[in-house]
Amino acid sequence: MGMDNSLAELDARVSGCRACPRLVDWREEVARTKRAAFADWTYWGRPVPGFGPPDASLLVIGLAPAAHGGNRTGRMFTGDRSGDVLYAALHEVGLASQPTSLSVDDGLTLFGVRVTSPVHCAPPDNKPTPWERDTCRPWLVTELKLLRPTLRAVVVLGAFGWQAALPAFAEAGWTVPRPRPAFSHGARIALESPTNNPLELFGCFHVSQRNTFTRRLTPEMLRDVLRTAAEAAGLPTRPYAG
Repeated sequence: MGMDNSLAELDARVSGCRACPRLVDWREEVARTKRAAFADWTYWGRPVPGFGPPDASLLVIGLAPAAHGGNRTGRMFTGDRSGDVLYAALHEVGLASQPTSLSVDDGLTLFGVRVTSPVHCAPPDNKPTPWERDTCRPWLVTELKLLRPTLRAVVVLGAFGWQAALPAFAEAGWTVPRPRPAFSHGARIALESPTNNPLELFGCFHVSQRNTFTRRLTPEMLRDVLRTAAEAAGLPTRPYAG
């Protein structure tokens, strides 16, 4: 894929990917059988591309779309509890036009932020295999290369995303320290590059229901990481409403 290609073209190509048979079967099966609450929805049922402007200076990296979230709506972190938490925090920090993300036509705009994941299809039990993770990596590498001119900071949600993303940064031209930095909430690592902008990499617990229900990750913790990352990316943020 030539680097003159756009993120819009990348998103279109991601949406047509059928590389992982288990994930293709699962995402399509979920789209056929649906969940009772969404019986009237036509599920997307395909790989979910990244979402946000092509000149983003901050990238948020998750894990994979949810079966009845992104796999239903066709937008990252949209239509499920994890997305409710993420977009509410982005809005409070001043990085999103509204606090909710319900469908692709709901008018949501992100300001200087793009949201993506290292695995673009909903996996059974929210657990992609290592082979699926590695098979999907070239999409993230290409996305990073296309964002290179403007990208300054990245927030990675969860340990799986962290393990999946570090090799992608290396392939896209950033130097990942050795030994590889361990994931932790609040981790902050500088990634240098001879050809790319340096990147500030931040770790944050995933916005999973388990983490938010048990308050392992509170809205305040999430806002703090997003605000610090936005400042590192040179994005304006707004003060707390509280």
